[in-house]
Amino acid sequence: MRAEHGDSERLWKAAPRLIGLGRGLLDLVLPPRAFDGGPALSGGLSAAAWSRISFLDDPVCDGCGLALPFDSGAVEHCPACQARPKAFGRARAACVYDEHSRDLILKLKHADRTDLSGLFARWLSRAAAPLLEEADAIAPVPMHPGRLLRRRYNQAAEIARPLAAISGVAYLPDALIRRRDTVSQGGKSAVGRRRNVAAAFVVPEGRRHRVIGRRIVLVDDVLTTGATAEGCARALRAAGAAEVTLAVVARVTEMQARPI
Repeated sequence: MRAEHGDSERLWKAAPRLIGLGRGLLDLVLPPRAFDGGPALSGGLSAAAWSRISFLDDPVCDGCGLALPFDSGAVEHCPACQARPKAFGRARAACVYDEHSRDLILKLKHADRTDLSGLFARWLSRAAAPLLEEADAIAPVPMHPGRLLRRRYNQAAEIARPLAAISGVAYLPDALIRRRDTVSQGGKSAVGRRRNVAAAFVVPEGRRHRVIGRRIVLVDDVLTTGATAEGCARALRAAGAAEVTLAVVARVTEMQARPI
């Protein structure tokens, strides 16, 4: 909305400051609570919750984001990525997917806690900084329209949108679509997951111009076997993307995928 008169424009611009002052006064009366309960730190979690999250810092595998046992001082790939390189060139995860991070992720995914998306975006702005520095655009892993109608929002898009704003990288919300409503990946083997999402993703012809020649960071909530991310990366590369990398909030460390 644009103000038509100078006085109203000044009042309009003052509104965010008034809102901030109001929140500050409210915090004095009712101290902010963490997402997990208890007094909140600046990141939105209590001190106890912060200490339980297993954040992934260097050294990590450049191909899948898995933690490596020691830092060799050079770019490293884990044995699995050496044996079978991924369709996405590089990957980073903010933390390990375990009983502590899982509760927060499932709150966003299934409990309408979209307020958690900003927290996860801040985590990724740090963990995926090497990818974001070289990126031209950010795209979320898409959800099939039927499932989106039932769930009402795509958790990957909820994370990708604020991440794009934080990093200053262009946001591509619908360049990639899921044309087939696949069944849940939970409980499937790596081979089963790859078959489940085979040819499920595509860049529509009319949107290819948004992808051609661009370095794209694909965003999702959890990396398990990488089958979904690889399906998306292949579709983006087939549409002309110069490079596709992956940023996820959490990654499963076990070889066998957990239901999520």
